[in-house]
Amino acid sequence: MDPLFEFLCRMGDNTLVLGHRVSEWCGHAPVLEEDIALANTALDMIGQTQMWLGLAGEVEAKGRSADDLAMLRDVWDFRNLLLVEQPNGDFGQTILRQCLFDLWHKDMLTALTASTNPRIAEIAAKAVKEVTYHAERSADLVIRLGDGTEESRARMQAALDRLMPNTGEMFQDDDTDRALAAEGVAPLPSSLQAGYDARLGALLAEATLTRPESRYAQAGGRTGRRHSEHLGHLLTQMQWLQRAYPWATW
Repeated sequence: MDPLFEFLCRMGDNTLVLGHRVSEWCGHAPVLEEDIALANTALDMIGQTQMWLGLAGEVEAKGRSADDLAMLRDVWDFRNLLLVEQPNGDFGQTILRQCLFDLWHKDMLTALTASTNPRIAEIAAKAVKEVTYHAERSADLVIRLGDGTEESRARMQAALDRLMPNTGEMFQDDDTDRALAAEGVAPLPSSLQAGYDARLGALLAEATLTRPESRYAQAGGRTGRRHSEHLGHLLTQMQWLQRAYPWATW
């Protein structure tokens, strides 16, 4: 597979899947302010998906649009990180998942603003403005909940213990990453790890949360999509209308 197309799908699939996950809170968040904030975050990520997958369709040159790539691929064709497809759980787990992703996402987009591919640099420059706010907001909530009541801290620690192993995949290089890094298109994921670990460590200390000793699980299957119960269930919901009524209009 073309490394550039693969990379664009990875970026677009991350925001598509997490955007859909976050949208599940619409009408169900604990307070109205969070309901609106989560809905806006989801909209930002779906907007970024449109840009990434739209460019992926152009690069592929097979006539597939962003909608085609989002709604008509099967689970094994998705290239998102394992972290973003994890269930929402309680509000604390949703916020912790968002924070772990936002820290990585902001660093990745910042690096991509210097990409030798002008289209990628342009998308990254636009997206990083939104993601900077996402990262600030999710970090603030992690601190407030972690350093809050006994119950809120316990819930946040449980969320961290559950989700942290999925972050290792963010920093593992493969042939796609190495090919694009050699051309200056995208950074090696491993180059982002030291900064991520430092910022996350400072954040967790302020939130009075303990980083699990076993931080990273084995990589998922970015280059060879593994079957995922979580993602399969999510796609069943996300793609149902398009597959039931192909290209219906209103």
